[in-house]
Amino acid sequence: MNWAKRLHLFAKTYKTESWIKNTIASHRFGHTSNVTSDPHLSRKFLAQLWVADKEMEKFSKRKTTQKKIVKSKAAAAAVYDSHPVGKWFSDATVTENPPRSQSLSGFFKPGFPEEARVAPLLARSNLLITRDIEWANLVLGFEQENRYAIVDVCYPKSPVGFIREQSNVIARQLLRLRRPFVAYITDSMGNELFRVRRPFWWLTSSIYAEIDGKEIGVVHRRWHLWRRIYDLYLGNKQFAVVENPGLWNWTFTLKDINGEVLAQIDRDWRGFGFEIFTDAGQYVIRFGSSDPNSKIGPARTIQELEVTRPLTLAERAVAVALAISLDNDYFSRHGGFGLPFVEVGE
Repeated sequence: MNWAKRLHLFAKTYKTESWIKNTIASHRFGHTSNVTSDPHLSRKFLAQLWVADKEMEKFSKRKTTQKKIVKSKAAAAAVYDSHPVGKWFSDATVTENPPRSQSLSGFFKPGFPEEARVAPLLARSNLLITRDIEWANLVLGFEQENRYAIVDVCYPKSPVGFIREQSNVIARQLLRLRRPFVAYITDSMGNELFRVRRPFWWLTSSIYAEIDGKEIGVVHRRWHLWRRIYDLYLGNKQFAVVENPGLWNWTFTLKDINGEVLAQIDRDWRGFGFEIFTDAGQYVIRFGSSDPNSKIGPARTIQELEVTRPLTLAERAVAVALAISLDNDYFSRHGGFGLPFVEVGE
């Protein structure tokens, strides 16, 4: 700090006499009087100036500390926002969706209007679907409507969409996992993109994917004592099958008629407490990429699942419906306490 600024601070803080202002003027206009020759620069004056400097240092430290506190709070909020449980399931307003991680050119170019509608959510190579904790189910055994957050792993700090079930409260308590329901898949701002409809079932379940009220695909489960087998259809044509060996295998691979990999759904282990006491499962859908040029942004740095061909946007909507069906068929609890993986067959 130069002499002029120091004297200004001193004059403002301590309301000194007019001779201090004259000293400031002399320094401004090039007077070079030193301490010994300037009669105004007495020892008492310099002592007061030193006190003013100390007060200025304390003020600067307080401002720096306040800035650090503000930055720490902002960082903590960012970490909280990146966690799927908490603010993601609140009614907080989101102004925009995270950008896509795959280009809509080439194979991903929407072939019909229904595909263009789901492109903001499904034009991504990897999706993380996390189910919310149902506290009434955990404490009282009261079955609640399922809610999920969808995150693009390239942009993990904010969701790209949500899944919200709508069903009858009495049917949920009486029919439990066999209850009929409709789940609405929306973007992060709450705009509906498509929905899945799951009717009541007795031996094997089915779930339908619909866009604008039009059925585009369906997933049928095949009965088996321990294996988990699903057939995926787009319209009336089957495009994939899942044949999971059952028991503790939590990887569900979508394969075409030749046995080539199309996509993969993994049920993640979230920790002993989550798995034993809650239904808050987490699923990773790996759509993969057969064309490195289709990846944009941070997706270029992520190792993708090798697939024989990428799924179309409509087929990806059916794959999301499969993930919802898997969660309800095998990894949901019946209320009360129990392991989520004890049911391996009907």
